[in-house]
Amino acid sequence: MENFAECNGRNAQGTFNWRKPSTDGSYPPPPLNGFAHAWHHSFDMLMRTLNEDGAPVGGRMPAFEHKLSKEEKKATIAYFKIKWNKQIYDA
Repeated sequence: MENFAECNGRNAQGTFNWRKPSTDGSYPPPPLNGFAHAWHHSFDMLMRTLNEDGAPVGGRMPAFEHKLSKEEKKATIAYFKIKWNKQIYDA
């Protein structure tokens, strides 16, 4: 969970100004608590992003394919999903 909290915050709140690209053109970590776009991605897409890296979606998140076990990655996704309200989760 430390990997996650370091960038996305303990409450999955993301980074202030997450919609504004950094000087290198990449985007800072968005909120994963239901206030940004992660909620509409499938589990497979979220897992692929954790495995490969955030570059395809405009971010700088490193790849975690060989750093975290499959169970740790599932737990990470479950962790930020519990931050979603019922309406977002049901969608």
